[in-house]
Amino acid sequence: MDKVTSFLKDSWEEVQHNVTWPKFSDLQSSSTLVLIASLIFALLVGGIDFLFENALNLFYQSF
Repeated sequence: MDKVTSFLKDSWEEVQHNVTWPKFSDLQSSSTLVLIASLIFALLVGGIDFLFENALNLFYQSF
């Protein structure tokens, strides 16, 4: 039990004194970038799926 208590105390001290936390504006810009990239990727995958679905439907209707 002493090891666990020591680990938690050391971890908390490290978080308070040694960790460099990013500024809120940096987090905001990174989050915006991730959101935009995710939307672009989702639209790209959705467009490809739409094209393949229609191409396969045309192919199957030709038989």
